[in-house]
Amino acid sequence: MIGTDMAQTRSRGASEGAGASHDPVLASAVLRLFKEMTPSGAGPVWIVDGTVGLGGHAEVILDGIPRARVLGFDQDPEALEIAQEKLARFGDRARIRRGRLSQLSRLVHEERAEPVLGMLFDLGVSSLQLDRGARGFSFQSDGPLDMRMDPSRDRTAADIVNSWDESDLADLFYYEGGETRARPIARAITEARRHAPFLRTGALADHITNAAGPAGRTAKIHPATRVFQALRRAVNEEGEELIAGLSAAERLLAPGGRLVVLSFHSGEDREVKRFIAQGGREERWNVLTRKPIESEESECRRNPRARSAKLRAAERAAAERAAGGKEAGS
Repeated sequence: MIGTDMAQTRSRGASEGAGASHDPVLASAVLRLFKEMTPSGAGPVWIVDGTVGLGGHAEVILDGIPRARVLGFDQDPEALEIAQEKLARFGDRARIRRGRLSQLSRLVHEERAEPVLGMLFDLGVSSLQLDRGARGFSFQSDGPLDMRMDPSRDRTAADIVNSWDESDLADLFYYEGGETRARPIARAITEARRHAPFLRTGALADHITNAAGPAGRTAKIHPATRVFQALRRAVNEEGEELIAGLSAAERLLAPGGRLVVLSFHSGEDREVKRFIAQGGREERWNVLTRKPIESEESECRRNPRARSAKLRAAERAAAERAAGGKEAGS
């Protein structure tokens, strides 16, 4: 089954407003992987957090590595406000900017945060986005059918639901959400929208539940989980953004620098695994996680979102090794 990222599970303690809390998943493993780096010299250790969210991982890194400076990016302006407030106590050791993974290379050069010795991607949806019904990510809280992490994007989930044809919707639900009932759900949506467009998450979730039938209604997860996940990934072009971010990491990381990626969707995990493995074969990367690091049961009890998390990491090979690997593989 294509993985479900627990998109409708609330992180413990998350709430409205700037005081929203966030348990960063696998924080101790992330910190350990960056602390194990041994950069020469006495200068700052620049770590780029490409998906800073509410600042949870950045805070752990700054607390745990005295030489670290974090340049954090996120496409969600609401999250950035909270991260800015959380990390203000670190002064100029923390810089927070708005941007997507596909914009990393340009933004890092503009900030002159080099050499980059660490890069972190925590993929997927955040507790802030899920817990605010007005953002349109959750089927548990009725709101506009939006799902844009970056509000400046043109296309919303409503645009997809109301304009894509039945075949394209079915493919989206299956390949991006792992929904085995994709075709009957897509058919039910296209038939219903002839009478009125879908504009609210609640109405769409109810329709999916009815279309899923008795088997879907008695499943362990809500019948709309995988469809909502697929729509969110399409709206935010998450697959394309990940590929762009991984490419940026290869360009930006100094030799000996480390890439750490947390994924909650099996398609994303496969892409990260493939990227790192191929780089290892070509001696551009030293693979640090032959198998993904996963959360222990104690963390999963505290934060249910951690159950589907997989962490993979790699270290940028020395320049001469990387060059030799390219020649050997050409």
